[in-house]
Amino acid sequence: MSKIFTNFIFIVFIAISPIVVAQEVSDAIFFTKKSQITKFHTISELQTLKKGDLIKLYQDRVEEIMIILPFLSLVNEPGIRLNDIGIKEDSRHVKTLRNNTHSTQKNLETTKQTIEELVPYADTEKIIWTILYFEEVIKKMRIGINGNF
Repeated sequence: MSKIFTNFIFIVFIAISPIVVAQEVSDAIFFTKKSQITKFHTISELQTLKKGDLIKLYQDRVEEIMIILPFLSLVNEPGIRLNDIGIKEDSRHVKTLRNNTHSTQKNLETTKQTIEELVPYADTEKIIWTILYFEEVIKKMRIGINGNF
């Protein structure tokens, strides 16, 4: 019976080890490509969209800015690890980055709800203008100090 239990514990350990390691690896990354928008728009493209679609674009742009802006002095590209920029990946630094990620996600949920609740009352033209403004900010964030977009 104890051999079966020991084997079971070993199998469970082997099964969850990659999950724990993957979590540690991703915890040391500032942000991923998934955090970034994939398309920039023209005013004429935005004018053809319904308000609900515009609000979704608005939310996506706010999300990218909120995730990346705090790290702009360190990185402007996705997938960069602490080690990549000379920061030791010790438990303190990884924990700090993990805590920031969790608090940002929580804040994003509240911000998205606020946008969903209040932005529909804005004029469509102002929503379009704001999306274009956010996209310009994002372009500048991505260009970085080396000018590589």
